[in-house]
Amino acid sequence: MSYMLLRSCHSFLGRGILQETKTSLVQKCGLRNEAPKVKGVFGVRTEPKLSLKERLLKPTSGAPFAFGRAAVTAGSGLGLGALCFYGLASRQDAIIDKSLAWPKHVQDRIHATFAYFGASIGVAATSAYFVTRTPALMRLVSSNSLLAFGVTIAALIGLGSISASIPYSPGFGSKQMAWLAHSSLLGAIIAPISVVGGPLIMRAALITAGVISSLSLVAVCAPSEKFLNIGGPLAMGFGLVFASSLATMFLAPTSAIGASAYSISIYGGLLLFSAFLLYDVQKIVKRAEHTPLYGTRPYDPIQNSMAVFIDTLNIFTRILAMLGMGGQKKK
Repeated sequence: MSYMLLRSCHSFLGRGILQETKTSLVQKCGLRNEAPKVKGVFGVRTEPKLSLKERLLKPTSGAPFAFGRAAVTAGSGLGLGALCFYGLASRQDAIIDKSLAWPKHVQDRIHATFAYFGASIGVAATSAYFVTRTPALMRLVSSNSLLAFGVTIAALIGLGSISASIPYSPGFGSKQMAWLAHSSLLGAIIAPISVVGGPLIMRAALITAGVISSLSLVAVCAPSEKFLNIGGPLAMGFGLVFASSLATMFLAPTSAIGASAYSISIYGGLLLFSAFLLYDVQKIVKRAEHTPLYGTRPYDPIQNSMAVFIDTLNIFTRILAMLGMGGQKKK
């Protein structure tokens, strides 16, 4: 549960990257200064030797972003190949095959989970729209001070912990109220992305919908526990992306080390949360199948839906950042 809270907090860090699209990371990185050349012993101009600090802080060549785009392209090809393999060549039983034999309570659990997932998107979008129309709230959530950062993280962890601690029961009760508050807060946090403009946001939303649908298709076409074995690598990757996202708060994207941190946070984060989505979809199915019907703690569609919702939110913010960078480069 604490692991998912960290992933929800990461949505706040991802929002800060989007604010850089106003000035375009790509354009800023393109304005690099050439290092001065000096004459050698025989009159040949040579590059002066730079210290490690100077190499890290010098203007970037843009290579980290090129590597990031290449990694995303390779990841897309890998996903397409996985879909073709599991759909045509694999002989193991996939989730989509087992779904034909699911009892009604398993079907109801999965339907409820993804219904809450869709509702979470609607609640967050409504909250973000309301905040953009309220100048006082917009100024509050747009603050990049350490105090605002601490309060936001504390609120996310607090609401997430409260929601997770309340047992699920059908209808509208305290569990649903905590879920609404948590989803509304996540929507308010990403409200400052409105600076990139409505058309770009709609385009990113459509691309995100396509990515989520494609990844979900891969998850259900793969063997039922294929992606449940990647929890360890996902945890290590999350640590790297989380640290890089924190670093972007203090490093200029025009420097070599800053560009590397931004690239890992944007492109690495997109790949990471895409893998998380594969993991979480199969985890939802496994829990729906194996949670006892009359156990001490019932199956929780709200808590399970939040994992997929947080993955989607992080994928969306990174796609929007990539579109913002690319769109401003063309101007």
